[in-house]
Amino acid sequence: MSNAKRLFWLPRGYVIGAGFVGFAVIPLLLSQYYIFIANIALIHIVLAVGLNIVLGFTGQLVFANGVLFGVGAYATGLLMVDAHWPFWFAFPAGTAIATIIGVLVALPALRLRGLYLALATVAFAQFALWVFIHFDSLTHGVSGAVIPPLNFAPLPIIPPVGIYYLSFVLVIVAVYLAINLVRSRIGRAFVAIRESERAAEALAIDVPRYKLLAYFISAVYAGAAGGLFSAVVGAVVPDQFNLFQIVLQFCMVLVGGIGMIWGSVLGAIAVIGLQEMLRGLRELQEVGFGLLLLLTVLFLPGGFGAFLAKHVAGWRENLRNTSEDHAR
Repeated sequence: MSNAKRLFWLPRGYVIGAGFVGFAVIPLLLSQYYIFIANIALIHIVLAVGLNIVLGFTGQLVFANGVLFGVGAYATGLLMVDAHWPFWFAFPAGTAIATIIGVLVALPALRLRGLYLALATVAFAQFALWVFIHFDSLTHGVSGAVIPPLNFAPLPIIPPVGIYYLSFVLVIVAVYLAINLVRSRIGRAFVAIRESERAAEALAIDVPRYKLLAYFISAVYAGAAGGLFSAVVGAVVPDQFNLFQIVLQFCMVLVGGIGMIWGSVLGAIAVIGLQEMLRGLRELQEVGFGLLLLLTVLFLPGGFGAFLAKHVAGWRENLRNTSEDHAR
């Protein structure tokens, strides 16, 4: 599509640069309340990007990311509380534990597709939530566990600001790696599997191997986000990782745009912003997210990312080198 057919011209690089600067200066200009909200948004950007890799690019309808998010949070937090590990050791260990569990869940799910895959991962999510609630000796039950504040000594920085910039760096790394991944041979294999597993096999693509790799990458993102979440919130309780968390993550991907990395970023920011606006009306949050999804499906079927790519010059994500891309 030529620029003449676009509504207007807005270079993506300028918007990304402005967003980078905006998030970078939040701790310098705003109160700790806004630092906390921005930090939650950053963590969910990582979650949405990871989910989009397995859902949007590989086409696997999985509902395990919300639970792996919780596993990363619980593993990191409990290693700090019960094993008295410092965060700098507990965080990578918690991410590794979530990744291992994600891969173990993925192995039997490799043979499942569509609705059966969705049901299997929902069953795992419910089982994990039951463990969070009832396995008191490990998870501290419904009361959860209080996480000790992080120590950034010898740096002269308070914990909320320190963990914010840690999340900020993680987002930069996560988005950069995801963009390069989907532009690579691996990313093209993911897209081929999404379009047709049989056609991908005909092209000599090892479908189980690449599907497992997609699950692995998504689990790493979810586990890392969970570890940071436990440090930001300062506690882990089962209610943080129920089915609503799964709906929240899917809402981010659908609103931002399936199969679009920058769409995941926009979707996470929009959904967390809406959630915070409805914070005092908790009973209306589900209604608000449902309405947001309905409006997206009706008026922005490809999400914000697809709308910008279609109507705003400079926003197309050239993630694949296809003949269609060259024709356009």
